Amino acid sequence: MNESVNLASLVVWGGFALAFVFGAIAAKTNFCTMGAISDVVNMGHWGRVRMWMLAIAVAIIGTNLLYVAGWIDLSKSLYQRPVVPWLSLLLGGCLFGIGMTIAGGCANKNLIRLGAGSLRSLVVLVFLAISAYMTLKGLFGQWRAGFLDPIAVDLSRWNFPTQGLPVLLSRATGLSEKTALLITSLAFGLGLMAFVFKDGRFRKNLQQVLGSVALGLLIVAAWYLTGHIGHGENPETLETVYFATNSRTLESLSFVAPAAYSLELMMLWTDQTLRVTFGIATAAGVALGSLTYSLATRQFRWEGFASVEDLRTQLIGAVLMGFGGVTSIGCTIGQGMSGVSTLAIGSFLTLGGIIAGSVGAMKWQQR
Repeated sequence: MNESVNLASLVVWGGFALAFVFGAIAAKTNFCTMGAISDVVNMGHWGRVRMWMLAIAVAIIGTNLLYVAGWIDLSKSLYQRPVVPWLSLLLGGCLFGIGMTIAGGCANKNLIRLGAGSLRSLVVLVFLAISAYMTLKGLFGQWRAGFLDPIAVDLSRWNFPTQGLPVLLSRATGLSEKTALLITSLAFGLGLMAFVFKDGRFRKNLQQVLGSVALGLLIVAAWYLTGHIGHGENPETLETVYFATNSRTLESLSFVAPAAYSLELMMLWTDQTLRVTFGIATAAGVALGSLTYSLATRQFRWEGFASVEDLRTQLIGAVLMGFGGVTSIGCTIGQGMSGVSTLAIGSFLTLGGIIAGSVGAMKWQQR
């Protein structure tokens, strides 16, 4: 019993520490997916997109090296399930992209702004959490489970164990799955790096380069924490389990569903079946990491809503992000970095939906 409690505590506190560093670095480097897309659409500037791409490249290479080494089993993750609910992923991603654009930032960015004193982000996160919880277990969840999720492609019908791109390459070429995995991860990772470092200005911006590498490595470290350190035998059931994760399998950073679970824990605090999990700890860690950075640099400022119209727009965006983030099994970090690092087909579908939704919303705002 003590061993399981210790492992769960290690995963929770380790997740908090990783997210604390993530929040501080993201605050310092102004890392923001919505902002990166906006820079390209509105100004043709690719600096922050290159940051995002470099972080993804590092996450892909590092995560799959852990898998090849046998330290984690990515086939057990939510992203690698052989059933691909393509409509949920595309629609959820698109709605999340629209929501984060009209709300001025994704879940991660709002956690960072909350740490810097934004009461507006606090309201956005509360409504995002309510919407996400409704999509997990409430009214929205009935719509998701009844109408969207059943529209899917089940790859197991063709004997595919997962939806990973390396498996498709292995079946198409006859290569071993390990070789296909190395080729695919290196091709994506090094290809992204080649594009990123092609720009001379970005190469000279040491803060952005080091920040991106660090953020990518934190995604890798989170996989190792939950998938290796937190993987062990439950002394009560004698089953091998993943400790302290809401999904009961290995996880990396993601912030929409954890916002819902955080709200549930605070509302039902006396329920002895509920515990602080890895996801809940990481959401708190990002906000507190940003708070520490903003206080240390004297950038902490209280911020509210500019007008009633601003409040209305933010709330609509929050609800769309909550529904979209759960429906697509992740946000710009959960799918855009953690999911993509597993090379899952569904993660790329979601990422495409997020970008399309965000770009469409920006074009509409311009008009």
